[in-house]
Amino acid sequence: MNRRTDTPPAWDERTQLATFLDYARDTARAKCEGVSAADARKAPLPASPLMTLCGLISHLRWVEYYWFQVVFLGEELAGPLAEATDDDPDPEMRTAVDIPLPRLLADYEEQSARYRRLVSDHELDSTAERSLSDGRHVDLRWVILHVIEETSRHNGHLDVVRELVDGRTGA
Repeated sequence: MNRRTDTPPAWDERTQLATFLDYARDTARAKCEGVSAADARKAPLPASPLMTLCGLISHLRWVEYYWFQVVFLGEELAGPLAEATDDDPDPEMRTAVDIPLPRLLADYEEQSARYRRLVSDHELDSTAERSLSDGRHVDLRWVILHVIEETSRHNGHLDVVRELVDGRTGA
């Protein structure tokens, strides 16, 4: 495991935001270390059949894609999110059990590297190409904060699922 830290090497706003986002990402990956392939696919919460380690990592990957590429850059929606319906609102979580966790984690890390570059190449005040459902356009700073919040919230889910599937706590 990489040593996670939430203490930035510099105190400017961009570095602090990037450090906290990487800390949340690293925590998600740490929650998955050493889990068996079978346990990575288990959904231990009866009312949440999509809540697996694989499903959560896939969801985090596609959440970042949505906010950075679709909302901020204005690209067209693609991948499993484009297949979402009212009956299947989270296809990225449902289909993730068919993908080995190491591949999901590698895809997540590869994408994280792309978004680190995106964050470093744009001003925090840069406005997103697409608006929210209420018509407002957020800035890159808001997107980063939102992804930190989303990742951190799902880290709590990863904690619970991991403890239930194999008893591991901490990380």
